[in-house]
Amino acid sequence: MSSALSTLPTGPPVGYFHEVETSSQPPNPDKMSADATTSETKTEKKAKEPPAAAEASTNKPTIKFPQTFEVKYLGKRETGGLWGIKHTRRPVDEMVESAKSPKAGQTLPFLHLEVSEKGVNITGAPNNLNKNFVAGFHPIETISYGVQDLIYTRVFAMIVVDDSSSNPHVNRHPFHVYAFVCDSRHNARHLTFSLAQAFQQFSSVVKDNPNKIKKFAIDLRSPEEKEADLKEPDSEA
Repeated sequence: MSSALSTLPTGPPVGYFHEVETSSQPPNPDKMSADATTSETKTEKKAKEPPAAAEASTNKPTIKFPQTFEVKYLGKRETGGLWGIKHTRRPVDEMVESAKSPKAGQTLPFLHLEVSEKGVNITGAPNNLNKNFVAGFHPIETISYGVQDLIYTRVFAMIVVDDSSSNPHVNRHPFHVYAFVCDSRHNARHLTFSLAQAFQQFSSVVKDNPNKIKKFAIDLRSPEEKEADLKEPDSEA
């Protein structure tokens, strides 16, 4: 891993993708670094901003599951709420700062993140050298929020609810932010969009069963709307 994440591109995320572009060439792990020094293309800079939420909630599937992404694992942190970028921004900042000072010879874990209508599965990539990561499957109903970070636009973050937190004999914080570095802003947006569709498909399956309905959100808002959310006081109980 490079010595710092200080050059990780910042700025507004690319727009909402109606058609998902795929590449026949898999990402090159040797070129994929957490600091993501590759400059943004003119196409990315001119990309459209996300449309209104109503447009994002189309019922027509546009992605075939499962979708697998090759990512770097930034880490996991506790957070204070179920959804909203106000609950992911600080943990992401902390994880980026931590990754700026790696131990000698240590790189971020290189993982496969698979998204399906059932949830998100995290496994180590065959060429991963760092075993310090949390592998496993997170059912879709335990994921309350997903977002492409506002500042580090190659970072995808999600909030996972620990089911064991409902057990009074288990002393665990209920909400955790997991953060991953994608190889491009485009793929970070693709990952966010994939989880949005997974939420949508899950919602359509359980809508007739009130006992299974869970609250979750995917953040496809414009950067301005996200910034406004950060400035609002936290009103969650």
